[in-house]
Amino acid sequence: MIDLEALRLSLRLAATTSALLLVLGLPLAAWLATSRARARVLVEALVALPLVLPPTVLGFYLLALFGPRSAAGRAWEAATGALLPFSFSGLLLASVIASLPFAVQPMAAALSAVDRRLLEAAWSLGDSPLRAFVRVALPLSWPGVVSGMVLSFAHTLGEFGVVLMVGGNIPGRTRTISIALYDHVQALEYEAAAATAGLLLAASFTVLALTFALQRRAFSPLAAGPR
Repeated sequence: MIDLEALRLSLRLAATTSALLLVLGLPLAAWLATSRARARVLVEALVALPLVLPPTVLGFYLLALFGPRSAAGRAWEAATGALLPFSFSGLLLASVIASLPFAVQPMAAALSAVDRRLLEAAWSLGDSPLRAFVRVALPLSWPGVVSGMVLSFAHTLGEFGVVLMVGGNIPGRTRTISIALYDHVQALEYEAAAATAGLLLAASFTVLALTFALQRRAFSPLAAGPR
């Protein structure tokens, strides 16, 4: 009853999005957690924008950004010979942007909770800032990092508006599990819709429970260090 092809595509999209957000989001989260630059508040607002912006509005702007008339769209078409809209690549880029706050905010919060004196001690022992981050800050903030990965995975898995606007509904290419649920309802296939909705509900509940457990671990006194 569940569209397995759409489920496999959604899992692939969610996993790839989470992996990219780990690479791109962790440095951004570290900067937000430590920077005192005046532009920080603007960057924080930009990162959080997908949380409050209607998905269709975000999808519209991304569609315009990735379209063949835009500089990014023309550059991608020249390099690959394919269009970004209504493709898996375009869907992936849109998912990374839409899920950015779900990854960055938990990571930044966990990194902010690390006692700075521990980093200063590592610096005084000769560690570079990067080495101190990898050896001290990252191990202490790993629950927040994992929480961000899990939340971005779950958000991508259930995203509908941005996916539909940028990727459309092409079976095997851009038709995700959330779009499959919508199609089942439109076709009055309520049994299949109930099975699909139940799967997404179970996944969402599991993700929330895991996130709360990880956040409690991230902000425990041990993670913050001695006071």
